[in-house]
Amino acid sequence: MNRVADRLRVGKGFRLSDVDPAGDDLGPGDHGQARLEIDQLEPEVALLHEKMWAESRRGGRKSILVVLQGMDTSGKGGATKVIDLLVDPLGFGVVSFGKPTDDEKAHHFLWRHQLQLPEPGRIRLFDRSHYEAVLVERVRDLTPADVWQGRYDEINEWEATLTDGGMRIVKCMLHISKEEQKERLRARLEDPTKHWKYNPADLEDRALWEDYMAAYQDALVRCSTEAAPWYVIPSNHKWRRDWLIAHLLHECMSGMGLAFPSHDFDVAAELERLERT
Repeated sequence: MNRVADRLRVGKGFRLSDVDPAGDDLGPGDHGQARLEIDQLEPEVALLHEKMWAESRRGGRKSILVVLQGMDTSGKGGATKVIDLLVDPLGFGVVSFGKPTDDEKAHHFLWRHQLQLPEPGRIRLFDRSHYEAVLVERVRDLTPADVWQGRYDEINEWEATLTDGGMRIVKCMLHISKEEQKERLRARLEDPTKHWKYNPADLEDRALWEDYMAAYQDALVRCSTEAAPWYVIPSNHKWRRDWLIAHLLHECMSGMGLAFPSHDFDVAAELERLERT
C-alpha cells in the first residue's frame, strides 16, 4: 500500500481544487474499520514517542511540531483528540493561536510561535499557526500586500532552521467542501449544546471562501518544502480525517530513526545490588 504521506503531500503542480474533500479513495470504507485501525496504531505510536523522550534525556534534540490549518468546522479539535489518544499525554501539548494581542503585534509575526515550540522529546500541536499571517491577514486585508508576500520566504527559512535543529514539522491542511461546512454550521445552530461553538463571524469568512482557497493554494505550494512539506487531509468525513492523521503521524515518527539510548551501567551488577537491598 502506498504511504499516506505520499498520497497527501503537496508537490509540484499541486492544485487544491483537484483534491476531493471526501477522499473516498483513501483509507478504509467505514467508520468502524477506521476506528479499529487507529486503535491498533496506538501501541506503536506510544512506543515511538517513548523512544523520542528517552533520547532527549540523553541529549537528543528530536521533537515534533504538528500544524493544523483549515476553514472553520474543518475538524481541528477532532484531529487533536486523535493525536492525544495515540501519544503520551505528558509529552503532548496544544497551543491555539487567536488574534494577535497588541504586545504580540509589536514583535515579528513569528515571535509568539517561537515561544511555543516543543522542547526535545515532546510533541506540540499548533491549532492555527504562523500561517494565519498569509491566510486571514491576506484575505481580510489586515496586512499590506508587500508585507505578507515576503512572509512565505521568512516562514520557509524559519522552518528550515527548526528542522536543522532536530524538529520534525508535520503541516496538515484539513480540507472540507463549502457544502460540508454549511451542514456543520447548521448543525451547530440547531443544537443548543453546540451554540458555544458558533461564531457569527464564521459567516463573514464563509462569504470569502474563494479568497481563502486562493490564499491556501499559495501557502501550500510556496511553503511545501523538503524540510517541511504540507499535507492536505480530505476532511468531509471525520472518521477518514482521523484515520489519515493517525497514519501520517505514525509514518512520520517511524521515519525519524528513534531508538532507546544505550545504558552506561552493568545490568547484572545492578541486579545483584538490588537483591541485597
